[in-house]
This record gives sequence, C-alpha cells and structure tokens, in this order.
Amino acid sequence: QLQACGGGLVGTGGSLRLSCAASGRTFSTYTIGWFRQAPGKEREFVATITYGYSSTRYADSVKGRFTISRDNAKNTVYLQMNSLKPEDTAVYYCAGSKSDLRLTYVGGYDYWGQGTQVTVSS
Repeated sequence: QLQACGGGLVGTGGSLRLSCAASGRTFSTYTIGWFRQAPGKEREFVATITYGYSSTRYADSVKGRFTISRDNAKNTVYLQMNSLKPEDTAVYYCAGSKSDLRLTYVGGYDYWGQGTQVTVSS
C-alpha cells in the first residue's frame, strides 16, 4: 500500500516536498512514479525512479525544478518541488511498478496511493 503526503498551499516560486511511503510490500523492488491530475485533465506523468539503479526520468514540464529520490531504508520516495508555478496545481499521486524501467504511462503501474493536493497560488 502506498500513501502520499506533503501537499499544501504555496505561492509561486515556493517549494514543497512530497513523500510516498510504502507498507506491506518489498519496497526496494518497486519502481515508483509520481503523476498528477488537475481538474478536468487527464492524469499525467511527473517523475519516476527505478529500484535497480535509482534511474530517474522527468516530464519536460518539471525538469530542472523537481527532484525525485528514494530512501529504501525508510520505504519512502520523495518528490522535491522547487520554483513552483500555478500550472503545477493538481492532485499528486504516487504509484508502484514491479518493472525496473522508467515508465511514464499510467498503465505501467500496478499500485496507487490516494493522492495529495498541491495548490500553487499566483
């Protein structure tokens, strides 16, 4: 089971750190991805980190501003979000996949957390 937290309200240019904690599974053998969904829009890929070599991939829209990392000892993946923009406003979800690939599509992930709201005010 995955649980995302750390969302909140922040002004433009601010920072937030999201956490995705796992329980009940062998966390270190899961690729973890972050996705987001704004009202009226489809869920979109944000970032992912594999379990093998902690390889990462980012959506172009967040590259250079967001950083994904993992701490297997704590069963947690983090998404550090800096220089936030109003267009980053969305519900952010973490998801897990047994594949050791940098998957960028929703269907590649088997397990999903409940989401955490991020709101960036202009």
